[in-house]
Amino acid sequence: MPRKSTKTDALAMLKADHDKVKKMFKDFEKLEANESEEKAQLVRQACAELKVHTQLENEIVYPAVREAIEEDDLMDEALVEHQAAEELISQLEQMEPGDEMYDAKFTVLGEYVNHHIAEEQKEMFPKAKKAKIDLAGLGEQMMARKQELMKDVPEMQQ
Repeated sequence: MPRKSTKTDALAMLKADHDKVKKMFKDFEKLEANESEEKAQLVRQACAELKVHTQLENEIVYPAVREAIEEDDLMDEALVEHQAAEELISQLEQMEPGDEMYDAKFTVLGEYVNHHIAEEQKEMFPKAKKAKIDLAGLGEQMMARKQELMKDVPEMQQ
């Protein structure tokens, strides 16, 4: 997907990532049990997207937001949610479609991620906007770091 040459704010970038993975979880639900290659490809791509997204949030966004909004509980919960998702991603990376619990783990990952997205967009994002964080500057940092991270992830080189 081509990026605009104008500055993109960090929250808009995160929301675009959110929309992308939410669609992947919905697409997975539509697949039949015998569509194992399609499932595997979708799970690999979703896990790769989530790993890069989580790393960007942990390295760049969350420290800036934590400092600006001073709501440690909200930020701590977001980090715990990341850890839970990372654990499921790690398990999924060791599995294949047809393995016991494969579909269930990806479905639960989707539920976790959708819950996390809702909290970020309804609670964290409005507080970050109100705190007048330099969202354009964070967006630039995120773009540079994302390009760096994507070099090592075959699923994201499209």
